[in-house]
Amino acid sequence: MPRYALTIAYDGTDFCGWQKQEPTAQHAAGTGSMKHVEPSLVAGDPSRVALRTVQAVVEKAVREVVREPVVVFGASRTDSGVHARGQVAAFTSTDDPERVARGEGWPESRGVEALLRAVNGRLPADVLATSARLVPGGFDPVADCVSKGYSYTILASRTRPLWDRAFIHQVWEPLDLDRMRAAAEMLKGEHDFAAFAAAGHGRLSTVRRILACTVAQIPVPGEPAEEDRRPAEGPCVMPSGQRYRIDVSGSGFLWNMVRIIAGTIVEAGRGRLSVDDVKAALATGDRRLAGPTLPACGLCLEWIRYG
Repeated sequence: MPRYALTIAYDGTDFCGWQKQEPTAQHAAGTGSMKHVEPSLVAGDPSRVALRTVQAVVEKAVREVVREPVVVFGASRTDSGVHARGQVAAFTSTDDPERVARGEGWPESRGVEALLRAVNGRLPADVLATSARLVPGGFDPVADCVSKGYSYTILASRTRPLWDRAFIHQVWEPLDLDRMRAAAEMLKGEHDFAAFAAAGHGRLSTVRRILACTVAQIPVPGEPAEEDRRPAEGPCVMPSGQRYRIDVSGSGFLWNMVRIIAGTIVEAGRGRLSVDDVKAALATGDRRLAGPTLPACGLCLEWIRYG
């Protein structure tokens, strides 16, 4: 039976993360945000509801295309509000001739380009499958992953963002790029990241290897090029501020690890944490010595690599 892998991008704003979930007590009581609730995929029980997750939406689209109850497994369980450009998900479909004759399954002969078009035709506007490929039957999007890359985007300005407001975290103070880069450099390599994990992460070991951790200043989306700028007609012009992108890659991450790394780097840029403070957090595992967990909106899963 053919197995397919999809690369998926999504705006996580209106999703309760990647993984399928049952509604919380708040939703059951009618006090949760209803934009995160949709009819369940459970056959024969249309009265049930499920939280709106990317896995559920993608799985529903794929099931409509292949006309069988496949399960779509994702590589990374991104949290509520986290975005992705490079999530990877896989499913296996039938190629049994009798079932294919009834319109079920997706045999290899139909091609991955047609599969990609068909799936995208059934996905909502905030999800897009960017590629599809055949993979070996034993391909596991989680176990076969060798590294992942995330970005976290920050605006340092007293003016709120407009064009990318759903994909950026705003801080009010100016940030020192050199101090942020020095803090990021301390996090590279293999360390015990106990101080950079949320409580209840559920992992036996908190040792992880960071392959790269960089900070760069990036352009402001929607701003005209320098030669196209016109003199302001009024006495007050809103400053656009500075945008920064933190890129972190590694073989694996703890719960909220990248958001805490980003929070630590931002605190260094504010002058509230030094390189020695970052070293102390790594050495002691004391969560109080690292920076805060920044909001989900600035985080994006950029890519996943396989051996």
